[in-house]
Amino acid sequence: MPTDVVKKPSPDILEVFDNPYPERDYVIEHVNPEFTSLCPKTGQPDYGELTLEYVADQKCVELKSLKFYYQSYRNEGVFYERLTNQILDDLVSVLAPRYMKLTARFTPRGGLHSTISATYESEAWKNRK
Repeated sequence: MPTDVVKKPSPDILEVFDNPYPERDYVIEHVNPEFTSLCPKTGQPDYGELTLEYVADQKCVELKSLKFYYQSYRNEGVFYERLTNQILDDLVSVLAPRYMKLTARFTPRGGLHSTISATYESEAWKNRK
């Protein structure tokens, strides 16, 4: 995908690869300190940091595609709560992880700092041990 073309947010942007250790529970963490989207009320840019933590099952997310997926929100007017949950839903639909948590920390706006976290647990993860 050319880097100068920003597509609409879609899980189709995300690419995966086989988990090299599917028999082991281990935590993968990816941090995007330069996330941007738009405020749906004012059209002004919102800046934040996204921290993705997950325990993969069979698939892991490829980082370049994750970067392009995050960049696809650059021109989207979306509230923090919807954004956080939509990204989590898209990643879960593509990866089918054992566990996943997305934490979105946005820079202060009007004196308020917002942090939104959303979590997914597979049935197997919930019922482990």
